[in-house]
Amino acid sequence: MDSPAEAEAAGVAVLGRACYTKSMLGINFIRENQTLVEKSAKAKGYDVNISEIIELDNQRKSILQSVEALRQERNSLTDKMKGGKPAPDLIEQAKIVKSKLAEIEPKLVSAEEELHQKIAKVPNIIYDDVPLGGEEANVEVAKWGENKTSGVDHLDYAISRDWVDFERGAKVAGAKFYYLKNGLALLENALLQFGLKKVQEHGFTFMTVPDMVSSKILEGCGFNPRSDKQSDEYYIEGEDLAMIATAEMPLTGYHMDEIIDEKSLPLCYAGYSACFRKEAGTYGKHTRGLYRVHQFNKLEMYVFCLPEKSKEMHEKIRMIEEEIWQELGIPYHVISNAAGDLGAPAAKKYDIEYWSPADQKYLELTSCSNCTDFQARSLNIRVRREDGTVEVLHTLNGTAMALSRTMIAVIENYAKENGKLTLPEVLRPYFDGATEI
Repeated sequence: MDSPAEAEAAGVAVLGRACYTKSMLGINFIRENQTLVEKSAKAKGYDVNISEIIELDNQRKSILQSVEALRQERNSLTDKMKGGKPAPDLIEQAKIVKSKLAEIEPKLVSAEEELHQKIAKVPNIIYDDVPLGGEEANVEVAKWGENKTSGVDHLDYAISRDWVDFERGAKVAGAKFYYLKNGLALLENALLQFGLKKVQEHGFTFMTVPDMVSSKILEGCGFNPRSDKQSDEYYIEGEDLAMIATAEMPLTGYHMDEIIDEKSLPLCYAGYSACFRKEAGTYGKHTRGLYRVHQFNKLEMYVFCLPEKSKEMHEKIRMIEEEIWQELGIPYHVISNAAGDLGAPAAKKYDIEYWSPADQKYLELTSCSNCTDFQARSLNIRVRREDGTVEVLHTLNGTAMALSRTMIAVIENYAKENGKLTLPEVLRPYFDGATEI
């Protein structure tokens, strides 16, 4: 961008030579689609005032114009004062301009910051086929397997076999932390190896990732809670860092500020990490045992792709997830999440919920989201087309395997009356061919 005007056209705020992307959606998009943005935000349950945002941007533009005019005047005076002793009147004019800039530039910084804070709370727009309403409006779109009528409680079962220790976990780190032992620790490892094999078969590159990210990455991913009470991240005191809630966070930032050639897309990554969550705002939700904890391990799929390919990639990620649960023999159904059950980044999301024989209901197991250009725009991740044009690409994510919940599903569906655990056939190679543990 060679000028402030060009930067403005691209939806970028300019202060001196520094510029930053102002919005996940882009201020120009918001201006041109005010009704759509307001309607989508309301459907998601976010309280945003688009008219106020546009007015703030108008004020920012007005201040920016004044700043640019003063800078041009300053530069002109500087040129006139070159090559000898400047005239007193030029010196006086330069002092006046400098004083005015010193007064107005902080106002521009303040206006940009206020606008940024407002606009960062605007969620992504939803696709037309997303159901409207809250969680109760989620729509079942697929179903597989036979639902059992009874099953063991995974926590009682694991404790009885000395496979998990929440008491010592709490002693060491606090409530909802735990130790895995013996068969359950081995089961977790086997599940990871199986999940990793599956995603690699589908062309995903395996990666380990940092367990912490900066606030820039966190915000760029769009993890904005609907209220302060729902903030889920653990922050590092005295550092601009937070523990990751999912490998999606560092994977999103992997190509920050990069332009990727069209021929290189899609880029498909599978990130393995520990995940840390406060589980704020979960009052009334299922929390038994390993189901909702403060730390767990997860294998996450992530895709960078062309905008016109993101819907196709979303279905591919969902297909991989379904393939995993079918091969494990875990009954499930797939739901299309209603707008009020979507987070800020997702334009559309599927959840896979497994049938819990112990609870006699479906419980969330994995999800996959199409975030369109929401995250990529914020973190300046773009694609260079074959014709040389550059545009923002699309990002998607999907859980290959959240290991804590997967272990619950396996125990509930495969525990035997004699206390043994039958191993799903696909896991037996990781136990030297054993059929049970």
